[in-house]
This record gives sequence, structure tokens and C-alpha cells, in this order.
Amino acid sequence: MRAHAPRTEAGPRLAHEEDKHTSFFRYRNYFYLKIATVAVIVSIALYYVDVPYGERYGGTWAGYILGTAGALLILWLMWFGYRKRSYRVNQGKLEAWLSAHVYLGGALLAIATLHTGWHIGWNIHTAAYLLMCAVIFSGFFGIFCYLRYPTLITDNRGGNTMPQILVRIAVINDELRMGAMTIDDATAKLVTEAVERTEIGGSGWRQMSGTYPNCATDKALVGVNDIASRSSLEQQATYRQVLVLLNEKKTLLARARRDVSYKAMMDVWLYFHVPLSFALLAALTAHVVSVFFYW
Repeated sequence: MRAHAPRTEAGPRLAHEEDKHTSFFRYRNYFYLKIATVAVIVSIALYYVDVPYGERYGGTWAGYILGTAGALLILWLMWFGYRKRSYRVNQGKLEAWLSAHVYLGGALLAIATLHTGWHIGWNIHTAAYLLMCAVIFSGFFGIFCYLRYPTLITDNRGGNTMPQILVRIAVINDELRMGAMTIDDATAKLVTEAVERTEIGGSGWRQMSGTYPNCATDKALVGVNDIASRSSLEQQATYRQVLVLLNEKKTLLARARRDVSYKAMMDVWLYFHVPLSFALLAALTAHVVSVFFYW
């Protein structure tokens, strides 16, 4: 069996993860949401209190305060991304950091925007700002994935775990091999191809889309149905047993492929979020250096 499914967790574990992904929003009665709200209000107050001679920009005293706060927030948020993968972080602390990461990341968008003074141009400063926006919005998409897909995964598995589904598919393949020995060559060929070409996972696009247009099991179902419809009543009983197994395998394959697709969607955003974060760090460094040494 050609199975490329990624490692999965058991059903009860996923349910626990689902609770975790929703509880961080409400951590300590929205503690970090309140902090983020205060930070945004203070930033807006600083922005309007500072009245420079010309236009507002990042080089005023308020602009420096907002820029420093934004830069420190970026560094802290990246540090969280590293720390949350540490096995030494306990569950309670992880939920606290994740809640702070989400709400303070949203506050960063307002703080950095005020720091720019709404000046956009073709320079390293705007590049850093746009990269920051891309990181934040990719993070928002990650939140959406982690809130949506654990529930879909649990419902899709129907009370089973992914390993249990894969084991049942393997058992069905063994039964189909045995059944193929007692039927005609054309049907045996279809069944053998269905057994040998059991595809789960595969390329990144295949995992995300969950579509398998050349599925051998689907082809075997169509072919065996056609052969059975032209056979005698005595032979149809044998074909019926094969069709029952093929239908069950098709159902299980659909579940397994959806499981892989959901897991891929939960992970794919990181392939954008992490590189963008390091690009932001580089642009932020260039922004700070250019401001303090070349301006």
C-alpha cells in the first residue's frame, strides 16, 4: 500500500487540542485582549498628542516611542514562535503566550501603522512595514485554521483514529486479494490494481486538495459493477462481496484523504509565516540601522 499520510494523533487528543485552540482566546478572562486594547489606545493618544511642525512621521518623539514599542513587540513575538516549540513549556504557560501572541500581534498592526505616520514609499522602511503586515495576516489565517480544522478532523474520523482507518484499509486489501483469486481475470486485474495503488497523501498539492482523479479503487468499482451487470445471477453473489469491500475501502480512503487534507491546511500557512518572519527581521534590522546611522 502506497500511503504517504503524515503522523496523526488519536481522536481524544485532537479533542483536547481543539479545547486548547479555543481557550487561549479567553485566557484569564481576555487578559491579553485588554492589554492589547490599552496599548492601542495609548498609541493613538501619543499619535495625536505629538504635533510636529510638519507632517507626522516616524522620526518625532512619539514616532520613536511607537517604533521602539513595535520593534520590541516583533522581537518578542518571534521569540514566542521559538519558545512554543520547546518541550519544557507547560500547557498553562503555552496558552498564556499564545493568547498574548494573538492579541499583541493585532495591536502591533495599529502601533506600527501609527509609527509610519501614513507615509508609504519605495524604500526599506515601507518594505519592513509590508512584511510585518504579511506576517500578521498569515498569522490570522493560522488562527482560522487551528480553530476550524480540529473539529473537522474529529468529525471526519467518526470516532476512529487515523491508524485504525489505515489498518482497516490494509485488512480490506488482504480480503480483496483473496477474493481476486476466485473471480475472472478482468475483475482480478481491476481489484489487484486497486490494492496495489492505494494512494493517501503524496505531493503537497495532493495533500491539500484531497483529490485523486486516477484513483484505482474508483476505477475498480466502475469496472466490477459493469462486469457484474453482465454476469449470471449465480456469479453476482461473488461480485457483490467484492463490491462491498471496494465500497467500504472507498469510504475509508475518502476519510483518510480528508484527514490528510485538513492536517495539510493546518500546516501550510507556516511555510509562508516562518520565512516571512525572518524576512521581516532582516528588513527591521535594515530599517533601524538606516534610521540611526544614515539619517
